[in-house]
Amino acid sequence: MAKLKETEKLILEKLFDMQGGYVLEFSNSKFQQFIYNTFKINIYSSKYSVHGDSKAKRLRTFWDLENDNTIGRLINELIEVWETDKVLKNKSLSEAEKNLKDKAQNIAKRLLGIQNKIANKEETVEYFLNKDFEIVSLERLNIDGSVIDILNSRINEIQNSIKTKSVLSCIVLCGSVLEGILLGIASNRMKEFNKCEISPKDRKTQKVLAFNQWSLANFIDVSYKLGLIGLDVKKYSHSLRDFRNYIHPYQQMTSGFNPDIETAKISWQVLKASITDLSIKL
Repeated sequence: MAKLKETEKLILEKLFDMQGGYVLEFSNSKFQQFIYNTFKINIYSSKYSVHGDSKAKRLRTFWDLENDNTIGRLINELIEVWETDKVLKNKSLSEAEKNLKDKAQNIAKRLLGIQNKIANKEETVEYFLNKDFEIVSLERLNIDGSVIDILNSRINEIQNSIKTKSVLSCIVLCGSVLEGILLGIASNRMKEFNKCEISPKDRKTQKVLAFNQWSLANFIDVSYKLGLIGLDVKKYSHSLRDFRNYIHPYQQMTSGFNPDIETAKISWQVLKASITDLSIKL
């Protein structure tokens, strides 16, 4: 059982919009998938319905039943989801929101046994954007040669879209190129990707899904778990993970996604960082 104080619970409930039974903007299925992918726990098992069936009530029960380390990790993951949503909707944080976020991060650190320290420059967006990643030849990644010309062509389009500030085009192209690269690598290392403990599975059969059913988020998470890409890529890939949705105007409208040039630059930097990491690890 996590040693959460009642005042800490109030802070977390406020930050994660738990009023009315909700948790952030998760649907039931997305919330279940989020918890399962992170902890291999089914939040919709009867174990977590002691106080009720809503997402917020299940999360409160989760807090009561799981240990400090698990809850500390969960808080950090939820903060990342919350912060990602703000970035994708191009919303700046108010002072009150920054204060809540800082308090929540301190709660997570306490539960994880981490002493509070000022975030170093390696953790900031600015530092990541200023990293100099070499444009590595895709031939070094040993993926299907027939698709490399297409990927290289798209990379040229990405560079042009950055220059012309064609933000949405840049994000969609970065997402498609990264997915193409990771699919090619997964196809060459099928056994490793299929045996990874976080590979997406069919909920009924518990068999690993075919690669054509994986999302870009699945490929990124498994590649990170296998040590093929670094933490920077995983941490800042939020602008790319749902890139397919942004192709559809109504989906973009529903999600409230309004990218700016910084979002595009982060996406391009994530792609370059991924290619660099993969060229070193493969």
